[in-house]
Amino acid sequence: MTTVQTDKVSQTLLDAMNGTSNSNKSVAQEAQDRFMTLLVTQMKNQDPLNPLDNAQVTSQLAQLSTVTGIDKLNNTLESLIGSVQSSQSMQASSMIGRVVLTEGNHIDYAEGESIFAIDLPASADSVKVTIKDIDGNTVREMNLGKQSYGMLELGWDGMTDAGEAAADGRYFYEVAATNSSGKVDAIPMAYSLVNSVSNTADGVQLNLSNMSSVSLAEIRQVF
Repeated sequence: MTTVQTDKVSQTLLDAMNGTSNSNKSVAQEAQDRFMTLLVTQMKNQDPLNPLDNAQVTSQLAQLSTVTGIDKLNNTLESLIGSVQSSQSMQASSMIGRVVLTEGNHIDYAEGESIFAIDLPASADSVKVTIKDIDGNTVREMNLGKQSYGMLELGWDGMTDAGEAAADGRYFYEVAATNSSGKVDAIPMAYSLVNSVSNTADGVQLNLSNMSSVSLAEIRQVF
């Protein structure tokens, strides 16, 4: 009488779970096929004096079910991720040509008025904005006094502290905010135009007119 050792069945499952097979089938499908082949052979050739342990077979079937379930779960997750990425790409594409508000301390000034914003996480008794040129020279200081928490939208008319019109171009600004508890960590915000969209290893990225790239999650407002 030929017998088949039950530990071979368990090893088959372990090999499949560890990816030792080179078959084109899925891990779960291969494990299932090999398991059933060995189980049928084992039952046909079992020793009547030492019959197959039902409890052990049940345990092995449970392991097989787990492997199959994991494989199906992985397929479902891959499909879900693909759907989310596709949805994000469509959403991002709809923003091309629109203005978005993101973190940033730059002001692109052109003749007229340029806008920017400050995100205050707490109310401040004093807020001061210092606008500087690309060389770091102070162009304008704006004392805004007491301000409530939240998004504070601001504009700059391009006039310097000397009463002269600033040249068109890029400027940067710093924010100093305080209250009775001390410093308020104000967040500089910038308005930028969305030029294009890219799919990267980090997900969908919006390429902005300020030469930076941001994710959808980094956008505070869309205009």
